[in-house]
Amino acid sequence: MKLFVFEHCPYCVRAMMTVGYKGIALEKVILQNDDVDSRIRMVGANMVPILQKDDGSYMAESLDIVAFLDALGGEAQLKPADHEQQIAAWLDKTGYYTSRLLHPRNVRMNLPEYGSEAAVRWYTEKKTAVIGMSFDEAFAASAEYIAALEPLFTELEFMPLPSERNNQLGYDDVLLFPVLRNLTAVKGLNFGKRVRRYIDEVAALTKVALFDAMAI
Repeated sequence: MKLFVFEHCPYCVRAMMTVGYKGIALEKVILQNDDVDSRIRMVGANMVPILQKDDGSYMAESLDIVAFLDALGGEAQLKPADHEQQIAAWLDKTGYYTSRLLHPRNVRMNLPEYGSEAAVRWYTEKKTAVIGMSFDEAFAASAEYIAALEPLFTELEFMPLPSERNNQLGYDDVLLFPVLRNLTAVKGLNFGKRVRRYIDEVAALTKVALFDAMAI
């Protein structure tokens, strides 16, 4: 099997979490961000992640891929979501700040999906339209967004740590962890002790690399 992803994409992180948590052997392929043709050729739409199964067929939709991977071996390991609405509400509430913190950093961290100027330019044009400002403007306002975001991490303290549930992960983690993991790219961002411990524990269980070493 092959898993086609971007390193920064939270939907891709969902699939990568499942691969690492279950110890699934597959090939991870990093697509170039502007390589829309390849994505359309595989699944008929401009989307990632994409899973190529052993029979050569492709599937998209991150949660469908998670469910497929989790079911490999005959027994699913991920628990059903208990806090889906709370997590969705928090992600919606914080999306203004996270998007403006992350989009400018994604193209500054030498991630493999931006291996050409064309890939950087394509992403920049798409995402500046989404956030309504240039990446330079958003990056310059980082301190403002960090100050607004940091107090909101306390609202996630309802999430039990993996170590408090026998290291059993579930769909709550699949929904929440990817954005928190990506936020480790923001240098100086204070998650608070409990949320930071949550990030580190999930990362260890899923073998998903954090961005601390390259934080900007």
